[in-house]
Amino acid sequence: MDLQILWFCLIAVLWSGYFLLEGFDFGVGMLLPFLPRDERERGVMLETIGPVWDGNEVWLVTAGGATFAAFPAWYGTMFSGFYIALLLVLFFLIVRVLSFEWREKGDSPRWRATWKWANAVGSAGASLIWGIGLSNLLYGVPIDSSGDFSGTFWDLFSVYTVLGGITVVLLFAFHGATFQTLRTTGDLCERAAGTARRLSVLAALVLAAFLSWTVAVAVDRNDKSVFPPILPAVLGIAAVGLAVVFTVRRQSGRAFAMTAAAAVLWVATVFTSLYPRVMVSSTGFGNSLTIDNASSAHYTLAVMSVVAAIFVPLILLYQGWTYHVFRARVGGEDLPSPGEAVSRPTPGSG
Repeated sequence: MDLQILWFCLIAVLWSGYFLLEGFDFGVGMLLPFLPRDERERGVMLETIGPVWDGNEVWLVTAGGATFAAFPAWYGTMFSGFYIALLLVLFFLIVRVLSFEWREKGDSPRWRATWKWANAVGSAGASLIWGIGLSNLLYGVPIDSSGDFSGTFWDLFSVYTVLGGITVVLLFAFHGATFQTLRTTGDLCERAAGTARRLSVLAALVLAAFLSWTVAVAVDRNDKSVFPPILPAVLGIAAVGLAVVFTVRRQSGRAFAMTAAAAVLWVATVFTSLYPRVMVSSTGFGNSLTIDNASSAHYTLAVMSVVAAIFVPLILLYQGWTYHVFRARVGGEDLPSPGEAVSRPTPGSG
């Protein structure tokens, strides 16, 4: 395989991993003001993601580093054009991190409420901007003949890109709710299941609309055929549809697997629709950045490939081991098997 194609695919995989893992983290954060009834339950929800949320950020850092090294022109144009948006993401992520660290520094209701909402706003805000930003790669931004961004911050907003951001917010909230059904017990688990059911249909409809529109945008603005972009789009719609079915049937393991698949297929649809370009120009299609004119030299890509072949499996093994260690419910129960339904508590049960 050509190394440029390989690294384009690897960057897509890194973004997919970020959406898959950080997606339920963000979702849990968005639900903090609404799902738990008291601070004890809120602490339980934070405990479910406490051992892993910071490790999930590695996927984002690695995606950014890989883009810088493999496609420096893409990195330069994207980070300069999306400068304000990325500063907003950084702000939301910092606020979210502070909410984890400072929540326990005080016991007053006002203090706890401040950091509860800080986590929720940070999670929702970062999710929204990531959805808008990645959608813009396909929809197109002003790029001049030198490959430089020539627009403003407001050029990043269109009906399509804002829908992309809203889709990510709803999908992550749904993903986080299904995650809570796997990691909590008792009444909190029951309410998480109810929240997942309430979010499921809306998230599915919005995701289906966005993925269908993405295929149309790929054809209209990126000179693509309907195939292959329609393949991950259809799979994504099917995955979120199955997530709705499994959520209603209380098959929590399968529901979580399907929301995870939907998050991955969101990224896959955008990147499949984008290739072989990495940023579409809205001012002149010939100014678009491609994997050919935005990539590093062959030697650089070759060295990076060797390094990635050594360290990526190690990172995957370590992160897999982390999730295995913390696989139990917060109440001490083991996770159900993927097809196992979460049992409802019976009256009088201890």
